[in-house]
Amino acid sequence: MADTRLEYLGSGISAVVSSEHSFGTDALLLADFAAPKRKEKICDFGTGCGIIPLLWCRNGHDEKITAVEIQTAACEQVQAAIKHNALEKSLEVIHADIRCLKDVLPAGCYDLVTMNPPYKALYTGIKSSDEAGLIARHEVMCSLEEVAAAVAGVLKFGGRFCLCHRPERLCDVFIALRGAGLEPKRFRMVAQATGKAPWLILVEAKKGGKAGVIVEPQLLIKNDNGDYSDAMKEIYGEYAQ
Repeated sequence: MADTRLEYLGSGISAVVSSEHSFGTDALLLADFAAPKRKEKICDFGTGCGIIPLLWCRNGHDEKITAVEIQTAACEQVQAAIKHNALEKSLEVIHADIRCLKDVLPAGCYDLVTMNPPYKALYTGIKSSDEAGLIARHEVMCSLEEVAAAVAGVLKFGGRFCLCHRPERLCDVFIALRGAGLEPKRFRMVAQATGKAPWLILVEAKKGGKAGVIVEPQLLIKNDNGDYSDAMKEIYGEYAQ
């Protein structure tokens, strides 16, 4: 594939990345935050290059993982990664719009759904000049409300939805989740270093859950010496070597 390269993730697993479809720290943090149990049936929405499912495959997840992506090039990269890593029995990618999953995925069958969604609301911020960036960063293809509704449709009762987002959209996130019957249950802020304002939030919601949120300690990317914190070293694992 043109304009692609392999990015080694550890334990013999590599992602196929490109200038349009790569990954950042937020995806790595979300994969760790979601922490799927080995037997859970899981799905990653808006998977991009497939980084989150690939990390779970690296960690030895037992059940076959489903990844959903709307952009053709990104799906091709995931498929190339599946072939390169011989993950045909562990991971499948579905080219689909999450707003139209009725005839694509069975309803109420997943224990866990994750998504690193577009952070910018429609008509806000500086728009990306390329189509891939526009779809990935702005809610042109799906709003928070549409994301929550799609997730609620495929989750089992009691199933979990984990996502990352920007702190300034926290209220929007909680309102959209609760409106779809996904009750926020766990929440963590991420900051670059001590004294810095958080730049990312990690949220877990439960379908049909009761009210009540556990606020976890803030995660710091760097320690006071400017090195990765112990927590980040553990999350990065072999990838940081």
